[in-house]
Amino acid sequence: MRFTLKGQTVAVNVPTWAALEARVSDRLSRKEGFALATINLDHLVKLNASPAFRAAYAAQDFVVADGNPIVWMARLAGRPVELIPGSDAILPLARIAARQGVSVALVGSTKPALAAAKTSLQAQVPGLDVACCIAPPMGFDAGGAQGREVLQRIAASGAGLCFIALGAPKQELFAAAGRRVTPGIGFASIGAGLDFLAGTQQRAPAWARRFAVEWLWRMLSSPKRLGMRYLRCMVILPGQVLRALALRLRGNRA
Repeated sequence: MRFTLKGQTVAVNVPTWAALEARVSDRLSRKEGFALATINLDHLVKLNASPAFRAAYAAQDFVVADGNPIVWMARLAGRPVELIPGSDAILPLARIAARQGVSVALVGSTKPALAAAKTSLQAQVPGLDVACCIAPPMGFDAGGAQGREVLQRIAASGAGLCFIALGAPKQELFAAAGRRVTPGIGFASIGAGLDFLAGTQQRAPAWARRFAVEWLWRMLSSPKRLGMRYLRCMVILPGQVLRALALRLRGNRA
């Protein structure tokens, strides 16, 4: 599935869980880095508005579908993909790292949350080595000098896989910088995933995820913070649906 934004194409290039695990396993086994982004409607809104975000996405090696609207549009376009939320990817990727003896780093959130997330991860993934936990300060410049300093700390720790919980677009900017500064490390942008592990944020209940209304549960839980974000997503949705339908029609004609 491809999205065209201000002349730049962003593609979901890892369509399934099996493909994601295979590609990450291959990169880690060869000690080669990567950047993983999880695209959703909020990202599409921000990509339309930000050249810096578009440049960061261009540096991502792997892009998966994080959000049911992306999955539905891909199906409509005749290019089906599986739903792969960033927060759900943490444990599978951590298990790959543990099997291969690759240490991990946790970046984002707060020091207490990272400590709790580390404990939770190591309890669920036996043998996992969490080499460092870094909670950047408010106003953290992910793509600048502060970002490079954190990247150097991660490299010095020996970590080969970094989970980034900075939110978009900071986490993607940080991952893009990592591909330049520390090309041997894998970077996975996972949003609020570490806070979910730590228990400092509550994820939508299983029934909400099953019926694809996690977004509604989240908005009702925090309307002031998320109401405008979801409104912007709704505004762009019809145009994206039409583009997906056009892709399907072109494919059928071909």
